[in-house]
Amino acid sequence: MKGLLLASLIATAALFAACGGTPATSSADDALSRALQAHTAGKLDEATAAYFEALAKDPKNKFAFYNLGVIAQGQKRAAAAEAYYRLAIDQDPQMGSAIFNLAILRTQAGANQEAADLYRRVIAIDPNYAAAHFNLGLVLRLLGQNAEAQTELTKAQQLDAKLVAPSPSASPARQASPSPTR
Repeated sequence: MKGLLLASLIATAALFAACGGTPATSSADDALSRALQAHTAGKLDEATAAYFEALAKDPKNKFAFYNLGVIAQGQKRAAAAEAYYRLAIDQDPQMGSAIFNLAILRTQAGANQEAADLYRRVIAIDPNYAAAHFNLGLVLRLLGQNAEAQTELTKAQQLDAKLVAPSPSASPARQASPSPTR
């Protein structure tokens, strides 16, 4: 029985090779790897093209959407970044880094209640995400919810001693991942 299964797997692999094709996810992974290399090297046009190539082969690739958002956010193209983060979240509603970065954009747009809700989602996914607690505290201050804000800022500092309770005019921490992720 094992031999039959092995023979079947070999025949399937041979069929793929004979057809000249590889599974779509493999070629999407190759494109994503090239995109990440270019992104890390600062070759953003090349990275963008490769992320789109990955999406052409795997239209639900959350990492390609997320990293396109990182590029757009770094280029101060907030609307594009927001759209890409939302697409990544559509593929994986638990993608905390995309939710976190979207929350930053929504704060910058003055949508503080939405940003607070997004930070709460991140914290529900990862209760130990210090920067999410920190940013939630800052946004809650903007919303006038000072007691809850102080609770969040204290929690952030407990999780990461480098996060000092800011002055009332502090702004939310920068995006979750300044470098591409996979």
